[in-house]
Amino acid sequence: MKEIGRKICIVEDDREIVKNLEILLTEEGFDVRAAGSRKEALRLLREEHFDLILLDLMLPDGSGYSLCGAIRKEQEIPIIMLTAMDDEASVVTGFDLGADDYVTKPFRPMELLSRIRNVLRRSERKQTVCTAANLSLDMQRACVEKNGKEIFLSALEYRLLLIFFQHQGDILSRSRLLEEIWDIAGDFVNDNTLTVYIKRLREKIEDDPAHPVIIKTVRGLGYRMEP
Repeated sequence: MKEIGRKICIVEDDREIVKNLEILLTEEGFDVRAAGSRKEALRLLREEHFDLILLDLMLPDGSGYSLCGAIRKEQEIPIIMLTAMDDEASVVTGFDLGADDYVTKPFRPMELLSRIRNVLRRSERKQTVCTAANLSLDMQRACVEKNGKEIFLSALEYRLLLIFFQHQGDILSRSRLLEEIWDIAGDFVNDNTLTVYIKRLREKIEDDPAHPVIIKTVRGLGYRMEP
């Protein structure tokens, strides 16, 4: 099963390992970014939303343990640690710092893919409520609240907002959005209809729909929900 739309950040300074992981994960449909240092990883995590992090423990500018701790203070992104150290103390330290799984090198590709999918599934079960600015979306109840008060969305408006929540920080083109929502109500959604639904959604979630701060227009490229 291809994992279309899932984004993984590889934090690893060994270019050969990164290259092999990029090939493996891209073939499985993952969207992959790579960082070769602690500093670069923190920059990427501030700029983009990721579904999972593959984190090497030995980085040129610091320990993967310290980076794991820093990430956990800010975000609940699933983390799988990659390391050549398989002693019990190292494994326990990783889990104590918040890692979701621990894979030793050299790893078997199919086993790593299985572990990635298992961690993603566990994460999905835990993360049923998404937040952005003064909005919260409860996926289990299909409920959206603004400033703690429920707002009512049509099925298409809800689906559209959910897509933005699932890709916070990413630029979503109009064609990508149309592919995601066109058949949610059993009807074809054309480009003009998308414009109407974006407008209606902004009227419900933005304090000032004429100057949106939650779902912004990226001229010539599409739309982006601020993370």
